[in-house]
Amino acid sequence: MNILNPSRRTELETALDQLPRSRLAALPTPFERCDRLSAELEGPNIWIKRDDLTGLAMGGNKTRMFEYLLGEAVERGVDTVVAGAAVQSNYCRQLAASCAKLGMACHLVLRKVRGKRDQEIQGGLLLDLMVGAQVTLVEDSGTWEKHGERVREKARELAASGKAVLVARVGDESSLGLHAVAYAAATLELIDQADAAGVRIDQLWLCSSDTTQAGLAFALKYIESPIRLVGLPAMPNPVSPGWTFEECFARTANVCGDVLGLGSSVEAGDITSLTDYVGPGYSILTDEAREALRLVGRLEGILLDPVYSSKAMAGLIDHARTGQIPVDQNVVFLHTGGTPALFAFADTLGLDALLDG
Repeated sequence: MNILNPSRRTELETALDQLPRSRLAALPTPFERCDRLSAELEGPNIWIKRDDLTGLAMGGNKTRMFEYLLGEAVERGVDTVVAGAAVQSNYCRQLAASCAKLGMACHLVLRKVRGKRDQEIQGGLLLDLMVGAQVTLVEDSGTWEKHGERVREKARELAASGKAVLVARVGDESSLGLHAVAYAAATLELIDQADAAGVRIDQLWLCSSDTTQAGLAFALKYIESPIRLVGLPAMPNPVSPGWTFEECFARTANVCGDVLGLGSSVEAGDITSLTDYVGPGYSILTDEAREALRLVGRLEGILLDPVYSSKAMAGLIDHARTGQIPVDQNVVFLHTGGTPALFAFADTLGLDALLDG
């Protein structure tokens, strides 16, 4: 139903099975119909893929990626992993939990993108510490490239002390293809679930700024699926300067194909990435995202996050309301996680007005 070339699907499965992998995530994640949200919007039919429920440290999409990244690291004898991003980073939270599961040391260099507010031990930072990560908080350097150098500096210090170090993001961007592989695998999982439920997927929406959408894009094109993939980034510009999101996704999708030994021909023109819903910038909540958070919570009992999934859902809701998605289509929303950040962003959610007294 959702695949046009079964032999290509088999080839992809075989290639995935040959990669080193450490089993970390609770898979498959649920595939659920959002009846009340669909009715509220008067179509389309909305389904949700719950990758917020992958397990470790309250879940999220990154755990799938660490199955492959750390699976390879285990084979290489790595004992220490260094990474860095923003203080409320989902990547770093799930990396810290994955390292704990595998008995690796995890060092995080976290950038205070919200100033003093990011010094509060709350949300993702709280969980980083709870699972044993060694955390260094630094002032916002202004660019991801400069922050990457801070991560590499920490890695050099640890290597000099005799540690077998893996430098993860944003210190080393060379493993993006391996990160994307996880969502090539997730594509097959989703299609199996949809086929079992008798659901023809017309569109697949998600928040992605790089590897998640790239892995999906590679797999969907490789197996010749008719599903339309729509991504909405959480930042106005890619981490790689001078590139468009479409170019970045296509490049990473092709590297994903190379990692799998399957090759690829994904082009920028194959990619749909909508930046209309980012708002003022990364980690700055928009009014539309606030509404999406409250609407999905009230109607479905599902918690989105304030940085990523709420902005993507805001885009989906807007496209549904304005008739840009046909009312009879089946749309799957991939929930990539990030829910712990709700606690760190509580004062920006506009919930005070809901209290009595």
